[in-house]
Amino acid sequence: MSDRQNAAARYLDGIVAELRAVLEQRSDQIEAASRLAADAIAQDRMIYVFGATHAGILAQELFYRAGGLAPISPIFPPGLTTDVRPVTLTSQMERLAGYAELIINEVPIQAGDLLLVISVSGRNTVAVEMAEQAKRRGVQVIALTSLAYSRSVTSRAPSGQRLFEVADLVLDLGGRPGDAAVKLEGLAQAVSPTSTVIGAAMLNGWVARTAEILLERGIEPPIFLSANLDAGDQHNQKLLQRYRDRLTYL
Repeated sequence: MSDRQNAAARYLDGIVAELRAVLEQRSDQIEAASRLAADAIAQDRMIYVFGATHAGILAQELFYRAGGLAPISPIFPPGLTTDVRPVTLTSQMERLAGYAELIINEVPIQAGDLLLVISVSGRNTVAVEMAEQAKRRGVQVIALTSLAYSRSVTSRAPSGQRLFEVADLVLDLGGRPGDAAVKLEGLAQAVSPTSTVIGAAMLNGWVARTAEILLERGIEPPIFLSANLDAGDQHNQKLLQRYRDRLTYL
């Protein structure tokens, strides 16, 4: 076997290195985001999550999830999910000025709530305007974005702002412009993005630290059980009933 690592090994090594960088260099970001989330939950506020197209995969990771926080509500507007056909339409929809205001007007988000906006490049109009619209409503905004990627591109939003320039707090995904991470000899385009793996790890770390902070404050964290455990349905139903009028997926 060759001493040279194959592409899969190089990708996995890169993921491990990026996770180590999160732990060593960006733990303070997760800590600050966890304190914002704990503050919101302690005040009986909600955490809304928005991401267009593949960024929405991370929104799906967070809601109605075993071991996840019950007061997390995703925003999945028409035209911005990966089941749209043709899926290429999503690239145009996320650049559409004014759409974010239409979306947020249909969400029961209020001052004191928290909004997490996920966008790897941070340049597209809907993500930027979601953050702008939320802040006008007195909602604090956390951005999950790649600073390296975002700083390498210009904004497509009418305001000229990128997501990291609008948000109150940034969780930096790291990575590289274009997201794909592995170079192959004979192929110009890099393969295999890192943002979903790193984002899921950062966000689940955020959930864990938020729950820990709530416990430190003497507050029981509202955490879902797996529906496949015998006690799961009964436990989860109580949480769903508590937040029912504010959860967008019910």
